[in-house]
Amino acid sequence: MGHHHHHHQESIEHAEDVGGHHHHHHEITNLNTAFVVGIILNTLFVAAEVVVGFSTSSLALLSDAGHNATDVFSLLLSMFAFKASKAKATNKYTYGYKRATILNSLINAILLLVVTGAIVWEGIIRLGNPVQIPGVLVSEVAFMGIFVNGVSAFFFFKDKEKDINVKGAYLHLLSDTLVSFGVVVTGVIIYFTKWFWIDTVVSFVIAVMILTSTWQLLTDSIRLALDGVPRNVDIKKVEDAMLKFDEVRSIHHIHIWALSSSENALTAHVVVENSDLTIFEKSKHRIKHTLEHLNIHHSTFEMETVACSEKYCEAEGIKL
Repeated sequence: MGHHHHHHQESIEHAEDVGGHHHHHHEITNLNTAFVVGIILNTLFVAAEVVVGFSTSSLALLSDAGHNATDVFSLLLSMFAFKASKAKATNKYTYGYKRATILNSLINAILLLVVTGAIVWEGIIRLGNPVQIPGVLVSEVAFMGIFVNGVSAFFFFKDKEKDINVKGAYLHLLSDTLVSFGVVVTGVIIYFTKWFWIDTVVSFVIAVMILTSTWQLLTDSIRLALDGVPRNVDIKKVEDAMLKFDEVRSIHHIHIWALSSSENALTAHVVVENSDLTIFEKSKHRIKHTLEHLNIHHSTFEMETVACSEKYCEAEGIKL
């Protein structure tokens, strides 16, 4: 009897999950335009920065080009990850390819750390031997960057709070806009003062900015890859919200993890007051709806009655 009920419950969960999944992805508007615009504009800009950076020996420009190049790669990976995350589940990949978005953010973070290391290394070498740089040309190219990154960031702005990948892309493009502004100022200072060492100092500032923005992306990505509780979920609030329902006596074995960079799942053993489980079945939908507001998009509950659970709890030392 219990076995049959379990399968019935599973089918209900699956039906509700499918519905929830469809509703959730509808919230994120079509990002194709944002990705395509961002990739094209940034690729053209990186090419310009590399050509002018090498011809003028500007480390600040080349540092910015390196940062922008990883952004282009990141945007390409993010676009691929979003496409993959919408692919249907298979017998081998029962969650589909949702985790591609988490893997992407981890790769992106590692790439940015490598670029930062390269900038710092080159900067240390140059400190003892500043290179002469044409300030006006550096400023002109960097000014293009303010436009390119500003426009690209604008396209991601409206969806930035709905997904860690989109937020990552938005923050990178926004920081690139500020960095480009810094390089413009550098070019102006060099033009008027001939302080060529400023170029190297600015490249260090850029490296610190990249490191700061990347560190959180790296730690978040590692946490999600290791099935840790996502940053946007408070496990205590989730438990409290469930315990507010009269039918729920207690909760144990609660697990929360990320299915993708924008979807979180929960499984929990729920002890119910009434031995007739149909009362909980009726309120289950309301509990799931409450959890959606706490960033839990897919919930699966294993139900136990108080009588059944007391024996288990005594053995585990859990207070009901």
